[in-house]
Amino acid sequence: MAKGKLIVIESGIDGSGKSIQFKLLHERLKEEGFNIHKVKFPDYESDSSALVRMYLEGSFGDNPQEVNLYAVSAFYAVDRFASYQLKWKKLYESGAVILADRYSTSNMIYQAAKIGEKELKKEYLEWLRDLEFNKFALPEPDLVIFLDMPPRYSFKFIQNREEQDIHERDRNYLLSTYEHAVEIARNYDWAIVNCEREGELRSIEDIHQEVYERVIKSLKGV
Repeated sequence: MAKGKLIVIESGIDGSGKSIQFKLLHERLKEEGFNIHKVKFPDYESDSSALVRMYLEGSFGDNPQEVNLYAVSAFYAVDRFASYQLKWKKLYESGAVILADRYSTSNMIYQAAKIGEKELKKEYLEWLRDLEFNKFALPEPDLVIFLDMPPRYSFKFIQNREEQDIHERDRNYLLSTYEHAVEIARNYDWAIVNCEREGELRSIEDIHQEVYERVIKSLKGV
């Protein structure tokens, strides 16, 4: 049987509206009869995310930029490996469409953003690709939708959250992460969906329609 498709919804930082876009896309594709299965990372319902949760809670340090990025990357990669092996490998291999809320792409964004030197960042990204797609044999995405939400909107959306992880508490880190994410999205030819148009935030429905159209083109091989 032909393998399925892996579609990833990604964003530079939290507060991008990613969760609602993920939900709307999944519901629409399901209603239209696609054999679709959704996954979310980190997989907080699984024990495999234990080290990720410890990291985000600050167990290894409150400053995300001071925690070993290779170790953190491995935490996230192991969580994805467990999810793939136990929950969706057979579905993917039998032809299902897998819709992922974040994926290896998040390591490319959040962890590589901690590296200032260009050559060291390139070295890390090559290491990460080898770890996840070669060593762990995780499938590579067929399409990555990148929601480009300017930080001034994101900060408003997350400021009222009762609980914030070590990323959300560090606004300088989030800002540098966003700038890095946009660069990564361009360099790796992700499908960039601008959430702002002519200085105004686009509606949820308008953004959804663009996301949907880009995904349909990918699924149909256009």
